[in-house]
Amino acid sequence: MAKLNREAASSEVYRIGIIGGTGLYDMPGLEAARWVRVATPFGQPSDAFLAGRIAGREVVFLARHGRGHRLLPSELNHRANIWAMKKLGVAWIISVSAVGSLQARYRPCDVVLIDQFLDRTKKSAEHTFFGDGIVAHVAFAHPICEELRQILLSSARACGARVHDGGTYVCMEGPAFSTRAESLTNHKLGYDVIGMTNLGEAKCAREAEIAYATLAMVTDYDAWKEDADHVTVEMVLEYLHRNAEMAKRIICESIPKIPLQPGCACHQALKSAILTDKKLWPSHIKRKLGPILAKYM
Repeated sequence: MAKLNREAASSEVYRIGIIGGTGLYDMPGLEAARWVRVATPFGQPSDAFLAGRIAGREVVFLARHGRGHRLLPSELNHRANIWAMKKLGVAWIISVSAVGSLQARYRPCDVVLIDQFLDRTKKSAEHTFFGDGIVAHVAFAHPICEELRQILLSSARACGARVHDGGTYVCMEGPAFSTRAESLTNHKLGYDVIGMTNLGEAKCAREAEIAYATLAMVTDYDAWKEDADHVTVEMVLEYLHRNAEMAKRIICESIPKIPLQPGCACHQALKSAILTDKKLWPSHIKRKLGPILAKYM
């Protein structure tokens, strides 16, 4: 951990974070792999982090639900996960996520490079680092980093994936899957995919000035499609394993294309977002948000 912290403090080292299933740990070309535990002021992250190098770039992996899939979507500590990524010097996050399809054109094993979210959760207070004396309102009209999204899109095409450019991800809490009425409503409203995890990650990543994009990997048709089997755990797991191989190929194709230095608007998200005068920032909150506020202190 000490070595990673020293490297993260250097302006020359910017890591690429990957959040997804444990199947992603078996990444071709992963070198110098080592496990790192990070304590955060927001509690425990989902698991230890696997740090290493791919194609000469420093990467950090996190199993979103913990190794062995031990955490419900509603139990995920997004603030701890993203704070730890920031502490480790991560400037970009690729999220690999299983989703249900809300439209016939998105078939199981398709990849959707979403560009929007719709929030159907009740956990907004857990999706921000701010409060308790420091007020910030980040711009979130475009919640996905377009620069990173385009890299993933071109890489998915290069890998031969059935990939779709753009789409709205409906974020629900779960852990139960949608009722048919809920699924039909989302379908008729024209939304594209549904999942349980990515909105909190995206909001915290934006506040932490980390570029974030989602590889939404379709596993099922949710519950709206009459001529398709309704989603089950067995169905999701079957397609998760099939999708993991394509996800690994896309990530390996994308990593060399990611800039060496952070330079998109996401990396300046707090520049005009903090409303509270710096002189009024409580000392304990400044310490708590140290990795996030460092360049503004």
